Amino acid sequence: MITRRGLFEAAGGALAFAGGGVLTAPAGGAGSTNSGLLWLSPLLPAGTRANAVLDTLPGKKPLIRLTGRAPNYEAPLAYLRTAITPNDEFFVRYHLADIPEVAAGTWKLNIGGEGANGNLQIGLDELKRLPVFEVAAVCQCSGNRRGLFQPHVPGVQWGHGAMGCARWKGAKLKDVLDLVGLRKDAVEVVFDGADGPVLDKTPDLVKSLPVWKAIEETTLVAYEMNGEPLPHWNGFPARIVVPGWTATYWVKHITSITAVTRPFDGYWMKSAYRIPVGIFPLVARFISQETAATTPVTEIVVNSFITSPADGASIDAGGRTAISGITWDGGYGIRSVEISADDGKSWMEAALGEDPGKFAFRTWSHEFTPERRGKLALIARATNWIGQTQTREPIPNPAGYCNNVAQTVTLDVV
Repeated sequence: MITRRGLFEAAGGALAFAGGGVLTAPAGGAGSTNSGLLWLSPLLPAGTRANAVLDTLPGKKPLIRLTGRAPNYEAPLAYLRTAITPNDEFFVRYHLADIPEVAAGTWKLNIGGEGANGNLQIGLDELKRLPVFEVAAVCQCSGNRRGLFQPHVPGVQWGHGAMGCARWKGAKLKDVLDLVGLRKDAVEVVFDGADGPVLDKTPDLVKSLPVWKAIEETTLVAYEMNGEPLPHWNGFPARIVVPGWTATYWVKHITSITAVTRPFDGYWMKSAYRIPVGIFPLVARFISQETAATTPVTEIVVNSFITSPADGASIDAGGRTAISGITWDGGYGIRSVEISADDGKSWMEAALGEDPGKFAFRTWSHEFTPERRGKLALIARATNWIGQTQTREPIPNPAGYCNNVAQTVTLDVV
């Protein structure tokens, strides 16, 4: 049984592997004794590189622990080589440290609010009686790759792995809301989960969505992940899934869904997860939450990673080298992935893999033959079907959100 004490102990310190010992980042931060899982980008802050460890949470493979309380664990880049991320390799993200035990048999979901026609409480069995919908979608922290910003900005110093892609199954949020009915003057739907703050002065994590997004066909109250019940660390027994939008809206351990007739003004909406107006090419906007200066982070920006070969790997001059990776965006679809070996002067188009759905990771691959020995920098960039492409420099914003800089991997050609 999962207990609050057990969760804190698991999240509060690095655990030993069966083979013995805690793996920590070496002073250079360039690898570990566990197949390079703890590879850390040299762009991360020195303190992050020195303190990050591989840590095994219950039900998970080793993840890179950046903070223990609240638990924030990213997936090693080596875990992100397939379109679907296994549950035990999925990243863990919490803002708050009070993460209680949630029992499926006693869990209740409260639905209602001033923007609804009534109020209702249902259990997990009742939720599962609603029509079932499944969608493959990327769950990505808004601050993924925040730690690579120069100069550094405040917040969890994520590298590449604050994301994953799963097949999410559950009830459409629209069908859940239909149980009580929305009033015509409802403007937002507000979500709260079982996790909470340790101190009274810390604001509870409560988020909202505009009604139009809440009732989209793919927005879910999900209870399964890759064909299994949600893992505890990913929101058991049910969570909100908002394909195409960043994970700040994907509230875990959901306990209440409330329709409101005025814009919700909680801390995590009015003060956090906001970016300057007009600096990102976002199509989906959260108009009721906008001000003259800032707007909420919404959709995932177009992106790609080179996941093989690893940064710093050796390859043979004159030999065929296979490059592969993943690409994704906010649901517009990936048109192309291109690779450059000459700092962007020319580009080679990669082959896209199978398409699991417009909100999912898509794999890509390319083969080329390096001719000269020495250092070789490869750049990958993705472009989607509405013409958005990756940047060469991060778009400045105070919290380091939406980093979609075209990734560079440096190889040794021998």
